[in-house]
Amino acid sequence: MDEWKLRQEIYHRLNTEHTDDLNDKAVVFTNNVVEDAIRYFNERDIGWIYPSKSYMVGICYAKWLSEEFGGKPLDYLNDSKLLYGNDPYFVTYDEDKETYDSILNKILGWDFNSDLGMCPDVKGYFTEEFQIDVL
Repeated sequence: MDEWKLRQEIYHRLNTEHTDDLNDKAVVFTNNVVEDAIRYFNERDIGWIYPSKSYMVGICYAKWLSEEFGGKPLDYLNDSKLLYGNDPYFVTYDEDKETYDSILNKILGWDFNSDLGMCPDVKGYFTEEFQIDVL
């Protein structure tokens, strides 16, 4: 098992309650997936807009996993368990290349600014889930 998957598995076995659990959130569904995903990269506190949030989180996780554990972001983005199967709206890159490419083209590709929008919040979940600050 890859180290990142092992870390993710340990985290989820030890932590069963999550602040981003959708069961108690006011979820909004959008037909403007690309535009709303880009908003997550640029704006703060925009709510729970799906499936746009899933695309944004997938892109962030793929980038940061490649930085922390090596490999290519697209390989991570093509893993159906990237988000541990907890996000019912997540699809892999191969399942929707057009949408992912549109988003990536508008955020400067994999060089997007991780300090803008909701990225810092997502990074917080990421570092906790993959136990990045522990080592």
